[in-house]
Amino acid sequence: MEFNPERPIYLQIIDEIKKRIVRGDLKPGEKLPSQRELAAIMSVNPNTVQRAYRELEDTKIAETLRGQGTFVSSTISIKELQKDLAERALGEFLTEMSELGLSHSEIKELLEKALEKGVE
Repeated sequence: MEFNPERPIYLQIIDEIKKRIVRGDLKPGEKLPSQRELAAIMSVNPNTVQRAYRELEDTKIAETLRGQGTFVSSTISIKELQKDLAERALGEFLTEMSELGLSHSEIKELLEKALEKGVE
């Protein structure tokens, strides 16, 4: 995973885990890698992963069971998670397009053309 230097790494780890849940790569009740394992896989400090896991727990996306590890919450709403990720991505896209000076109608036209071509 390549990290964006403009955004905290722990937030990018959270987003990656959320995307894996939405895609079905991680299922409710499934165990996440240990903090040390994930830190090694992503080549980051274990404290960064710890912060990401803590945030996932605070938002009820993950739960830690003492002595057993951290798991994807069994009560998570995947549709809600998908919607949240999509809204944030759309917001970032619209901000970027506005910064390029495009009007709403120009953005809409670009989106319609892209949808006609299909997403790869």
